[in-house]
Amino acid sequence: MTAPTTDTSTLRRAVAVVSGQPTSDGAGVKLTRVIGGGELPDLDPFLLLDEFGTDRAEDYLAGFPDHPHRGFETVTYMLDGRMRHRDNHGNEGLLVPGSVQWMTAGRGLVHSEMPEQQEGRMRGFQLWVNLPARDKMGEPRYQEFAPEQIPVTHPVEGVTVKVIAGVVDGVRGPIVQPATEPLYLDVALDPGRSWDYALPEGHNAFAYVFEGHARLGEGDDARPLATHELGVLGGGDVLHIASGDEGARLILVAGRPLREPVARYGPFVMNTKQEVMQAFADFQEGKF
Repeated sequence: MTAPTTDTSTLRRAVAVVSGQPTSDGAGVKLTRVIGGGELPDLDPFLLLDEFGTDRAEDYLAGFPDHPHRGFETVTYMLDGRMRHRDNHGNEGLLVPGSVQWMTAGRGLVHSEMPEQQEGRMRGFQLWVNLPARDKMGEPRYQEFAPEQIPVTHPVEGVTVKVIAGVVDGVRGPIVQPATEPLYLDVALDPGRSWDYALPEGHNAFAYVFEGHARLGEGDDARPLATHELGVLGGGDVLHIASGDEGARLILVAGRPLREPVARYGPFVMNTKQEVMQAFADFQEGKF
């Protein structure tokens, strides 16, 4: 919903600004890691945020060959390019520009994500979302949606919002996850525009700018964000986002924190070290 304009609302502000760090994953795909590195190891329930974006085929052609997952969810949002995914349960699909895949690994699967093109731009995000202990050993499942299935709304003039998860002005995104009640918005602001949005109460939240420049908050608390910078949002009800002279595009993401112990090693995210060791043993024994 759009933020109410009442005197009782308090503004959310960016309590920290994090710059993405170059890294590589899979078979050498070049990435920018924003959550999951030294500056911001996690933001409960979010474990990792990678941005990938390049016109150089050699940066992405190797892709992400077969790799296991257990105990969390991966969210892939494609901006440009095509990615073919397969798993050892027989699931297969093609992510095209503007599509999203929300994969719940649960008790385990072996998954691959390989570019379905030999040239051109490849750009998008992968977000890891933790699962509560009660769901970590559940059945794997997918929520996958084509671009035309993701609703778009214009809450104010000059602002366009793609609603992947959550609600904006009564428009609800297709992703459903009761455990963390996520919000995932792709927000585009024309030059010199602003928008106020009431974030879900009690959720941890961040905004990541991937085009242009934006400002979070108002007055003395306002924090500028350049391209490839993430703002960790503190307490309050309403987030004020404003764009600069060149406009801005960002993802706004929030989720209910789980407040559970996290034991993680590579592609396994559990609650204890013993559970991680069991995940390794199960994978080696072909039980995924």
